[in-house]
Amino acid sequence: MAKTLVFGHKNPDTDTIASAIATSHLLRHLYNWDTEAVALGTPNEETKFALSYFKVEAPRVITSADTDDVVLVDHNEAAQSIDNLADVTVAAIYDHHKFNFSNSTPLYIVAKPWGSVATILYFEFKKNDVAIPTDIAGLMASAVISDTLLLKSPTTTEADKVALSELSEIAGLEDYEKYGLDLLKAGTDLSSRTDKELIDGDAKSFDMAGHQFRIGQVNTVDIDDVLARQAGIEDAIKSEGYEDFLFVITDILNSNSKAIYLGDANDAIESAFNAKLAGNVIDLPGVVSRKKQVVPPLEQQF
Repeated sequence: MAKTLVFGHKNPDTDTIASAIATSHLLRHLYNWDTEAVALGTPNEETKFALSYFKVEAPRVITSADTDDVVLVDHNEAAQSIDNLADVTVAAIYDHHKFNFSNSTPLYIVAKPWGSVATILYFEFKKNDVAIPTDIAGLMASAVISDTLLLKSPTTTEADKVALSELSEIAGLEDYEKYGLDLLKAGTDLSSRTDKELIDGDAKSFDMAGHQFRIGQVNTVDIDDVLARQAGIEDAIKSEGYEDFLFVITDILNSNSKAIYLGDANDAIESAFNAKLAGNVIDLPGVVSRKKQVVPPLEQQF
């Protein structure tokens, strides 16, 4: 079998990078596939922290696949994937998002409504009795921490709690809460990032009944620090040319968010979150999860 590339979505986060690396290892040892974990962008600061801590080299970055077969992790929508997805065969998908995928050939799919793809993969390793190397276990634990905000996000499940505990033990993390806070804080140092880098860093596009929505999210320990850059952020959003752009700013310590919105769907935004926009900003108390608390109420408006 020719080489199979394994990758997550564009603007990769920690779960995307860790899950690609873990899936590549699993498929090599389970099916003897010739796999390579790659990425559709450079790692963010949080992911760099995890890679450095566990001494793992970052995957090479691609925009299109240079092989016939691929495996998708942490995404299934074409808009979030490689540019030439239509020209390759998707052999498998490991994901925890809503499905918007069609394929002309059979494929292997593992999808569960859990907080992290790394959690899904942990149980795949366990089910198939494949040992998880210490460094990969550390990255997978980091992914669970990242996607569930240290198990505080509403996306957190009992499976995530079990996976994080056991992955931390394999990785030798004696205090995953301390490590997790350091990891999350590493991703909140925004001082060196341009306004464009802020809005693009974790942005995803969504088709809502033909209405194109771009939703970005950034984690911080001080929302006001980010809002102080609102003028520049709005200029960056306008330069992107999207129909609608919602930029969510999440306080990871207090589990609250505010969002900057530019577009022509003000009524839909206000109705979705039962709040009013003021100066293009809307208050989102208790909101931390784009997947569970931002996208679903927006989709109901279209």
